[in-house]
Amino acid sequence: MFISSALEKAMVVMAFSVLSIQVQLHAQHRKTQVLEKQLESVIAPYKATVGIAVVDIEKNEHFQVNGGRRYPMQSVFKFPLALCILDMVDHGRLRLDEIVHIKKEKLDKDTWGPLVQDHPDQDIDISVHDLLRYSVSKSDNNACDILFSLAGGPKKVNDYIHSAGIKDIAIVATEREMQAAWQVQYTNWCQPDAMAELLRLFFEGNLLSSQSNDLLMEIMTKSENSDKRIKGLLPPDVLVAHKTGTSGTNKDGLRAATNDVGIITLPDGRHIALVVFVSDFKGAPSYAEKIIAQVGNCVWSHFKNK
Repeated sequence: MFISSALEKAMVVMAFSVLSIQVQLHAQHRKTQVLEKQLESVIAPYKATVGIAVVDIEKNEHFQVNGGRRYPMQSVFKFPLALCILDMVDHGRLRLDEIVHIKKEKLDKDTWGPLVQDHPDQDIDISVHDLLRYSVSKSDNNACDILFSLAGGPKKVNDYIHSAGIKDIAIVATEREMQAAWQVQYTNWCQPDAMAELLRLFFEGNLLSSQSNDLLMEIMTKSENSDKRIKGLLPPDVLVAHKTGTSGTNKDGLRAATNDVGIITLPDGRHIALVVFVSDFKGAPSYAEKIIAQVGNCVWSHFKNK
């Protein structure tokens, strides 16, 4: 009689536990559906291919719209490149104060280049630390390709990111190589949900030392990249650590990429990883920036009071 009673009690407890889990999963599913439908509504009027991924980092909740497709990254790939370089610093293969000598004839004057603008017609001696700032914060293409050289080439960076468990990304070409032919930029691709997961791993300190993590967060927060994208419709005091990417147009007026990826700090101190890739549309970057800003505002509004 005692055994039967104990067994019945255990079965009742188990039933309540299963029911509780089912209720929680149902609530999470409904919450996921609400945000995803809001995001679908935001992007519906636009003639562009848009991929979105969102991660509530502290709660480990994931949301996505077209998050499993491949999108050209353009300069967004300077974020994983920076992770690889800082990993090399953490393992003693590079030093932040290490000086790199660059001959002026090696610099591309026909690409986006604040580094050349700041050091016109001259050889440059610059630290790895400052190359990171130029590449990530100013999105300088020469600094980016110099960092690729220090890393051992795009394949080394790609292998490093894959070793971190992020498989749905391909880093195969430098900035100079992308500019050589239109289709090359599409070989540097990423799925939005993969980039959101990389942002989460970075923010949680799973990839770098705390010192390197803090440095890259600071560089991305003080970014000189466009503030009309994720930050475009957010209150001006909101902290966003981010990296943009922007392509040119081809002879048909098609623009391959206008992107922004980053980490938003909420009023209660929680953090949201947000990835918005806008691809294959006709128009100026401002067209896609409006999409990204509206997505950012939608995500902000969804989470800020939860």
